[in-house]
Amino acid sequence: MWCPEGLDEVEAELLGPPEELKGKDALEIGAGAAQCSRWLAAQGARPVALDLSHRQLQHALRIGGAFPLVCADAGALPFADGSFDLACSAYGALPFVADPRLVLREVRRVLRPGGRFVFSVTHPIRWAFPDEPGPEGLSVSASYFDRTPYVEQDDDGHAVYVEHHRTVGDRVRDVVASGFRLVDLVEPEWPDWNTSEWGGWSPLRGHLIPGTAIFVCERD
Repeated sequence: MWCPEGLDEVEAELLGPPEELKGKDALEIGAGAAQCSRWLAAQGARPVALDLSHRQLQHALRIGGAFPLVCADAGALPFADGSFDLACSAYGALPFVADPRLVLREVRRVLRPGGRFVFSVTHPIRWAFPDEPGPEGLSVSASYFDRTPYVEQDDDGHAVYVEHHRTVGDRVRDVVASGFRLVDLVEPEWPDWNTSEWGGWSPLRGHLIPGTAIFVCERD
């Protein structure tokens, strides 16, 4: 699943037809509990799940899966050049780094020629609206062009959560400058079957403004 809208890779085939995933070396970046890696393994791929958070990887280990778990920084991938056929990241790593080109260049480095990288992030337009699921979340409250990071701090003033805003143009330029070819930019529509509300995600908002941007990239 690529996003809260419910876009399923089985239907979207952004990584390619499922029958072509068998035997492919795949890297999941910002894997969390490694849900995408488990799906890839079920298709016959050979995934590696990478995350900076040891605790997240402990969840992945508890849930189970016959593939490697690697605790490392996405900006300094501990793999040789050309190690993977494809890479994916569903809301992982890229929103949380100040310089996404570091990650993108590392991903390109570890991909083989023709390799595909697909990643999803919060749609940049969402930054201009309050993170509310109801009508109060439908009025612009901030500048879309304000790239100030969103930061949450603990009682001692230490940052415990940081997410960086990039405009759509920023994201496209990052992809191209890092040596990728942008194949597609997917903005999933909110499906009628999805009645869930989660944080600022809701059918009300989802039917009116995009919530997710998915970038489909290929290494030449």
